[in-house]
Amino acid sequence: MLEKVIVQKTLRVPASTGAAGDGTRVARQLDAALLDAGFSASRAVLEHVGALAPGPAMDLAATVVSAVRELVGDHVRHNAYFIGFPDDVPDTVEFWTGRLRAAVLAGGGSATDEQLRSLLATGGVNLLDLPGYGTYQHTYDELLAAHDAFVAAAGDRLTVLHLGDSAEAEASRLYLALAGGAVPLGEADLAILGELAVACLDGEQPATIPVREHRAVLNGVRLVLGRPLVAVDTTTDVLRLACQASGGDASLATPTRFRAFRRRERRVLLAALHEIVAAAPDKLGDVARHAEPWKRLGERLHPHEYAQWPQAREVFAVARGERRVRNLAGRAEAAVRAGAADRAATVLSAAPGLLLRSADRLLRLAPPAQRAAVVDAVTAALGSASGRVLCSLREHVGNRLAPVSARMYANRSRRAWVGRDERPPLPAELVADLSARLDAEIGARLPEPAHPLLVDPDVLDVALPLSGKAAEGGFAVLPRGSRAPVPGELLRFFTYWRQNSRRTDYDLSVLLLDDEFHTAGQVSWTNYHHDGVVHSGDITDAPNGATEFIDVPLTVGGRYVVPQVYIYAGESFDEVAESMFGYQTRTADQHGTPFDARTVRARSHMRGEGRIALPMVFAKGERGWQAVWLHLYLHGRPAFNRVEDNTLTTADRVRALMERRYLTMAYLIDRWRTRTEVTMWDGRAPDGPVTYIGLEAPDNLPEGSEVYTLDRLTELIPA
Repeated sequence: MLEKVIVQKTLRVPASTGAAGDGTRVARQLDAALLDAGFSASRAVLEHVGALAPGPAMDLAATVVSAVRELVGDHVRHNAYFIGFPDDVPDTVEFWTGRLRAAVLAGGGSATDEQLRSLLATGGVNLLDLPGYGTYQHTYDELLAAHDAFVAAAGDRLTVLHLGDSAEAEASRLYLALAGGAVPLGEADLAILGELAVACLDGEQPATIPVREHRAVLNGVRLVLGRPLVAVDTTTDVLRLACQASGGDASLATPTRFRAFRRRERRVLLAALHEIVAAAPDKLGDVARHAEPWKRLGERLHPHEYAQWPQAREVFAVARGERRVRNLAGRAEAAVRAGAADRAATVLSAAPGLLLRSADRLLRLAPPAQRAAVVDAVTAALGSASGRVLCSLREHVGNRLAPVSARMYANRSRRAWVGRDERPPLPAELVADLSARLDAEIGARLPEPAHPLLVDPDVLDVALPLSGKAAEGGFAVLPRGSRAPVPGELLRFFTYWRQNSRRTDYDLSVLLLDDEFHTAGQVSWTNYHHDGVVHSGDITDAPNGATEFIDVPLTVGGRYVVPQVYIYAGESFDEVAESMFGYQTRTADQHGTPFDARTVRARSHMRGEGRIALPMVFAKGERGWQAVWLHLYLHGRPAFNRVEDNTLTTADRVRALMERRYLTMAYLIDRWRTRTEVTMWDGRAPDGPVTYIGLEAPDNLPEGSEVYTLDRLTELIPA
């Protein structure tokens, strides 16, 4: 349902077009249900629901409650292995001894120490197969009965939902924002864009579609429905479209099995290729980079049957190696190998984005006599490259004054690996010069705010959302490198998974690191307690879903707390029916069930390659504890992954990310200060309309204010 998607993406409730009546009772019920999930309806929402007839009011209320409960992970039952968690969790050795005694005397009674020694001497004991291990020994209702009612506190999260326009208007607004955004969307948002593209096919369309994967999604819908293609101007655009229309990967990162295209679809694709190559033959140079997919696509399009589009046939001739066309990157690389970095920069000037992405390498390789020419070429390209590329280069340059302890690489699937940083630093004067030029260009491109800026201080540490692929979907999820304050006195992590067809065992673990990123302890299924940190117990099978928790008091020793999810056995993060990670914060005297939606601060999906998930790290600094988003996956082993086996690799990646200086929203706010009035939000209502930038929209902004919250921060990235 698009209404549910709108609520989850924007925290706005689409106005119902149902019959008017007296829905006051439903409005009161909605308010109470939302409060139980940590949400609150604005006055406008409650008045709107109250003015509807009971039927439409109940339909809208049910949609809203379902959407927000799913958003924070409250749509499933979070049971715990130890019914009394966080109390009454036994010592690890004590627990395993109890399981062993039960194994010796399965019919009842108490095994002696001699019987235990005899059992272990056989050498055939699988601890994970011991009676009662890895499966719930009580129902969820029994868990609820074993805990007192949840004790609410003033610091519990309360997220306000605002009233929007009609569902059609809200869908159109979201469609235009996603399709026309300058930042590549993640997998979940691309799927939402596809749904919206169908619903909004006959409505307003974005003026421009800067991201080519977004074009592929839109054109995939248009191809199937027989509508003209939009913004197809390279051969690779056609390949992306064919992948998207076949249900494959429009980013071209993974191979696609092309479907059989209908004759009409083949004509559209071949005609597009012909027009592109006829207008710019040099664009054939992009074909060799994806030669294998082109060959497979040629088997489906049968270009030899269409003599009227000869230029399309040239594409497949290049893919088969029957014709060689040298592209820009190849010519630039030849110049670099010849020791002419300045000539390589000149060649790449025809593709400003590619030149800026190559700037560091060219500046490192350029002899002193050529460096000025490279800088001039880079400077000339600044005005033609996208704002996202400029911000990426600015962040990169800011980290090049000194070698880093470890250089971390992360691909589009958020798989991470670490290597030595063998690059020599860039000269300080060069870094300062490039930074100043980039600052000027980025500042000049920032959108002109209609009103004075009012900024929530918590948004300043949010990393610029330069790619949706570097983050997961979910609730209150921030881009990689973002920092958020952690209130309360107790952290509680949770992971939930539900398997599809195979027995699947996920393990929630926590690694503690000291100031030098050395291991200071761990808590996992092999170690239930450490320095006040406690594990809820291990679940090894999840046909109906399973949850594991870890409590971390914020008095714990160590500087960094690193929660992780390990795949011990079974389905991957991409294969399971559902998987998530999140964290809650509580005060020391708050009691209740292990999971309560009102204390959930963030919840993210877990959908990525690799066998180990690193969602975030918690760091203790001068401003107290902060949550730092990682969004990383490690390769791991095919099975039997454990925290003890990955302490060094995890620490390397955490250190690399913690030492990196990210470009944050504070950087953009500083660029605005020279052009407009900027005030920090202190909770008081301003006198007149403002342009508000924050994580959530307050409920007391004056009429006419423009609001940029988490779902719209990408719109602030310069075009």
